[in-house]
Amino acid sequence: MISTKIFRSRWAALFWAGGIIWTAYDVASANAPDPVSNNSAAAETDATGTAVDNGDLAVLANAMGN
Repeated sequence: MISTKIFRSRWAALFWAGGIIWTAYDVASANAPDPVSNNSAAAETDATGTAVDNGDLAVLANAMGN
């Protein structure tokens, strides 16, 4: 059986375990939502957690000189 040959060497066992972890990470990250392209209807919030509206954005744009 191949599993007995894998664990005869520590390096082979480490590479095998690394492959298992890599595969698990790839599977988990493939199912994760992409935060950049997330088009959710949730309201935007600032650093304090307060909802941001268009008036706040206009004040900020005015302060920046735009």
